[in-house]
Amino acid sequence: MIKIIAVLCSLSSPTNCHEQTVTTSDFAGVSMQSCLTGAPQLADWMKQHPAERLAGWRCAIGNQDGRGA
Repeated sequence: MIKIIAVLCSLSSPTNCHEQTVTTSDFAGVSMQSCLTGAPQLADWMKQHPAERLAGWRCAIGNQDGRGA
């Protein structure tokens, strides 16, 4: 299973960043190639996080615990 781990930074404090595993049914079965090219679903997922900006993301195989950077 491919996991997408987003790096989110607060708009009010840009140096305050953390990692969060993207969890939504839109990402079920995402391929590694789709993940690496910026899975288009990330834009929709970011609408749920209006106080943060997407600083980056990474793709991982297997389970991730979502702990911050």
